[in-house]
Amino acid sequence: MIRYALTRLALLLVGLLIASVLIFLALRVLPGDVAQLIAGPQSTPAQVAAIRHDLGLDAPLPAQYAAWIGGVLHGDFGTSLLTGAPVASELAQKAEVTVPLGIMSLTVALVVSVPLGVLSAMRRGRAVGTAMNVGAQTLAAVPVVWAGMMLVVVFAVWLGWLPAQGFPRDGWDAPGAAFQSLILPAVTIGVVEGAMLLRFVRSATLQAVGQDYVRTAAAKGLTRNQALIRHGLPNVGLSVITVLGLQVAGIIVGAVVIEQLFSLPGIGRMLVTDVGNRDLPKVQGELLVLTGFVLVVGFLVDLAHRLIDPRQREAS
Repeated sequence: MIRYALTRLALLLVGLLIASVLIFLALRVLPGDVAQLIAGPQSTPAQVAAIRHDLGLDAPLPAQYAAWIGGVLHGDFGTSLLTGAPVASELAQKAEVTVPLGIMSLTVALVVSVPLGVLSAMRRGRAVGTAMNVGAQTLAAVPVVWAGMMLVVVFAVWLGWLPAQGFPRDGWDAPGAAFQSLILPAVTIGVVEGAMLLRFVRSATLQAVGQDYVRTAAAKGLTRNQALIRHGLPNVGLSVITVLGLQVAGIIVGAVVIEQLFSLPGIGRMLVTDVGNRDLPKVQGELLVLTGFVLVVGFLVDLAHRLIDPRQREAS
């Protein structure tokens, strides 16, 4: 197990290194010049060139990359080209919104998908199972922005139960208000992602029903549902854990959109703003952190799968 974990950790680090190179190069082909933006429209070419030199933007690309990645290895993500603030501190501040939003969204997705997916499979061919399957397919096709707007109309405008936008100025020092401000965004992402996961859980459950060990348990006196719950659902759980890495990536993408819609001061909203401003150090740091988070979740999922499934341990 230790050898497997070290191998997976090495692959994670290699993947993160490759991602850093791709992020760095991709941002260099974006149109626009941050030096020109800082200098203003009335600036002379000499002034723009001086700013580029001060910011280190005229150095060779390998030197720029080496300086950036060297700082990252020491916990220094650089400073914002526009504000001069440390990127690491801004990332930590924005993560106080994005990380709880992601956790709440994933919780909603699991609460929606696992029990309803199993129930849909167990009621296959009946009206309830058919309705749940059709509903999941419909929700999975709904754009997350449209789902968010509909929830705002119902729960914020019509019922007035929850805030439509914003995050309290005091942040988590006002935990009640902070939690309330994340409910609608989390439900928006969680329901859409949960509908996608529900279909997967349903398929995995139907596959488990047809396995020999479930039929054998039923032949020994258990009902079909009892055999499925006792012997089939553990394998369904393994399948759900496997797909969670993909769901986390979907939740991060959804968070970038939803933070804009609900005016949440998170990493996703900051990323969109910084891309428009060509603030390269901040964009690099934001993309690297989001990519690293997805890779770490995949690493943890692999370890959990290997710990839970004895067949993988025996095969090693």
